Amino acid sequence: MNEQTLKGDWNQMKGSVKQKWADLTDDDLLHVEGSRDKLVGKVQERYGHAKEDAEREVDDWRTENKY
Repeated sequence: MNEQTLKGDWNQMKGSVKQKWADLTDDDLLHVEGSRDKLVGKVQERYGHAKEDAEREVDDWRTENKY
């Protein structure tokens, strides 16, 4: 899935994102706007993960949810 598809489906994905990463706020999700890189950054910031770990976590979530 490319970045454009992620952005296009973002409103539908927000619920799943909040289930996976409950510490992300609504403002965080507004900032992310469906961008994988921004989501990785927010996960990294809120959970204190290394960039590589946050990327792996986001990519695993996308694979599990077929995003």
